[in-house]
Amino acid sequence: MSVADEMPEPVEGSCEALSQLQAQLGNALASTGQTVTSLARKAGLGRTSVSNALHKPYVPSARTVAALAQALRLDQEGLLRLRRQAEAAQEHRPGDPGGPGPGVPASLGRPSAGVGSRVAGQQGLLVGAPPLEASAFQPREGLRERIDAARAGGAVVLTQARRASAGVLSGMGGVGKSQLAAQYAHQAVAEATGLVVWVPAGEHAQLIALYAQAALRVGAVGASGQDPEQDARVFLEWLATTDRSWLVVLDDVSDPGVVGPWWPPARPGIGWTLATTRLHDPRLTGGGRARIEIDVYTPQEAVDYLQERVTGDGGGHLLDGREGEVARVLGHLPLALGHAAAYLLAEELTCSQYLTRLADQALRLEDVLPEWADTEGYQRQVAAALLLSLDAAEQAGPEGVVLPLVRLLALLDPNGHPESLWTTPPVASFLTAARGQEGKPATTTEEVVRALRVLRRYALITTDPHTPHRQIRMHALTGRAARETTPTSQHPDLATTAADALVAIWPPTDLPRELAQTLRANTTTLLQHAEKQLWQGGMHWVILANGRSLRAGGLHQDAHKYWTSVTETATHVLGPDHPDTLSARANLAATYSDLGRHHDALTLQEAVHADCERLLGPDHSDTLGARANLAVTYHRLGRHNHALALQEAVHADSVRLLGTNHPNTFYARANLADTYRNLGRHHEALTLEEAVCDDSERFLGPDHPDTFNARGNLAATYYRLGRHHEALALLEAVLADRERLLGPDHPSTLLARANLAATYSNLGRHHEALTLQEAVHADCERLLGPDHPNTITARANLAVTYSGLGRHHDALTLLEAVHADSERLLGTDHPDTLGARANLAATYHQLGRHHDALTLLEAVHADSERLLGTDHPDTLHARANLAVAYSNLGRHHDALTLQETIHADCERLLGADHPNTISARTNLAAMYSGLGRHHEAARLRNEEP
Repeated sequence: MSVADEMPEPVEGSCEALSQLQAQLGNALASTGQTVTSLARKAGLGRTSVSNALHKPYVPSARTVAALAQALRLDQEGLLRLRRQAEAAQEHRPGDPGGPGPGVPASLGRPSAGVGSRVAGQQGLLVGAPPLEASAFQPREGLRERIDAARAGGAVVLTQARRASAGVLSGMGGVGKSQLAAQYAHQAVAEATGLVVWVPAGEHAQLIALYAQAALRVGAVGASGQDPEQDARVFLEWLATTDRSWLVVLDDVSDPGVVGPWWPPARPGIGWTLATTRLHDPRLTGGGRARIEIDVYTPQEAVDYLQERVTGDGGGHLLDGREGEVARVLGHLPLALGHAAAYLLAEELTCSQYLTRLADQALRLEDVLPEWADTEGYQRQVAAALLLSLDAAEQAGPEGVVLPLVRLLALLDPNGHPESLWTTPPVASFLTAARGQEGKPATTTEEVVRALRVLRRYALITTDPHTPHRQIRMHALTGRAARETTPTSQHPDLATTAADALVAIWPPTDLPRELAQTLRANTTTLLQHAEKQLWQGGMHWVILANGRSLRAGGLHQDAHKYWTSVTETATHVLGPDHPDTLSARANLAATYSDLGRHHDALTLQEAVHADCERLLGPDHSDTLGARANLAVTYHRLGRHNHALALQEAVHADSVRLLGTNHPNTFYARANLADTYRNLGRHHEALTLEEAVCDDSERFLGPDHPDTFNARGNLAATYYRLGRHHEALALLEAVLADRERLLGPDHPSTLLARANLAATYSNLGRHHEALTLQEAVHADCERLLGPDHPNTITARANLAVTYSGLGRHHDALTLLEAVHADSERLLGTDHPDTLGARANLAATYHQLGRHHDALTLLEAVHADSERLLGTDHPDTLHARANLAVAYSNLGRHHDALTLQETIHADCERLLGADHPNTISARTNLAAMYSGLGRHHEAARLRNEEP
């Protein structure tokens, strides 16, 4: 498209002048016998510009009309006059200025082919990433007419024709379905359709994520950014009711069951859906959806493509009249023609010379594809075109680098991967070995970059520097061909190298989030192609990294499904007693804890601990780790004495086996101190934490992350002991050090900022706390996403700060969101959900909504007893809050009964000197006094230490 033809305005309604203009152009073209492509070349225009001028319902530019008039020897002035009349009709159509006529939605009108109509004065939105427009793309007018006719029902499904010539390379595509869909998407964007959404529909998570993103982009009512599935449903509702034009493309539907509940509604005249698939499944054509079978190019389209592609790149001298033969030998397959054109240009070959080489190569390809797949002689030719380009790329690139590189690329996600992967040591080592350069210099980064450039030149890969973390892509069909021609003996080294390279660039903090998402997608693809190789001799680290990334990203449901599958595989492949199987089970237990299913976690962790002791011995490091994990779960279940016994044992064993100065001993000591703190034994916790802090600084250094953690834990104990200024000084120092060494966006920095803000709030410095909390909340949303557990915690902390400043309505808004998010993401029975409910009740109380507060607190108390047990600290806390609520409503006897129970339970569980017991005793004495029972109140006060 020339500059003058960009962003044409579609015309609403009929325009006689435009019809006359297009009729004169069309009749002249027909009388000359020229094709659209040849006319475009003669006029010096792009083929799409000419096709649009002839057929599309918007006014072409004056430059286009003048050039076509000259090429067709028509009256230029007369055509330009018609163009001006059509343009005037557009500018003064009914309803302008001032919007549409009565009763007509702003986005209605006659939609142009492939897009909805434009909303006056409104910018169209694009969600998703359609493929880049192919060079010399053929509009395939006949197909487009069928699609445009079929879209009247609201949805069209594009699939390849059933005949054997359309099923290539063991059933892979390549007939241009996605490129045709992409052309519709790009045209819709150019013509300012209200919304265009491109969805890679092969994976449920991607579909949900893009629908949810679209809901937020259009401002759909009910879209919160907190629940992707709910937002996706809201988006479907928006599509069903909006008067804005839209196009949704579902590309490469591989499982109709996944897409089934998420088909957009039929909205003829407003919006439509275009899907592509390789499947012939009756489920895809229900609900009024029309199937359009996409075959290879027609012979004329194939020739037009070759001519336009080669001429457009300065290779017109290579066209010697045998383009039709090239197209025929290649079976008119769009993908094969693309490779052939790139090969012609790169090698400076005429069509005749190319045919000679292709014929020679075909004689050597009998074992490239199985005989049963060569149904009409078509597939062999396609493979020849692909592999011939590969041979030429090998000759043009660094010696011995290109072919191994292609085979590595073929194992990765077709949607792209980071270019940094190719500068990793595992790739360099593999390529050096593959070249047989033993004893010679290793393959350099410059050689790898040059090889990638060659692959791009020969159209074996595409590169897009503007797509963060997905700069390099190999078409799925090209990857399939490369994998099918890779010797089986090379599979293990290739799989291991790809996995090692992914691990090498995996960020330890799982940030940036987009990079982690891309690495997970590439790991999933790698596992699909080479999972067997990644379990040889044990579980590869990339499997572990992928699972840990899911947990770090707050994707707890996905992490649980993943580790369930990994555990099953490890048990089957390695056996139940293999150390990697124990590791997988331990990670599965951690996902139970993340989901608040602490009893399930406990059952599994007790089994893992027992198996580690049996198989590895009580002194093995993995056994100590299993014991420490079990202690944490005991702590989460409120079984602090059980946790204490294990933590003391882990600490003693670590000192005995590793020595007092080993980092793992520091961790054990810190965990033991944390348990002491939870039991109210603050002085014992202080002794241990001061030792951990000193040892960490001495052996790890003052700037080590574990040293920062030790200082943060010591600050928490200082605060519990009332040494607030010492706690504050430590926390401020920890934050400054983390910002200096880790950067402002590191998760540990965010945690330090949140801890400092909480301390400011507890000390009554609410304005300082507010500044920090707002920054933490914004940073968590930006870096981790709105649904990450740390983001939800930041939101809750910000609400507490609002309450401290008397901004109870602001606090209420946030806490209601936190409560809803917790129920949605964690479930109604998760401990964090119970905590969110209790915080919301406290805000209801502050706003005088005592009955609402009471309803919530009674539910929290009942749920805590049911889920955690009557003796769990959180249950005691819930009981205390409920007692306060009863008292506020004048139900003093109910409050007293609860408070007496709380006091007795605290003495029994925590001891008479625990701070919580002392607080319970003080509250009970106050209630006795309020009821006039002064002697009992005095007796309790005399019992205080």
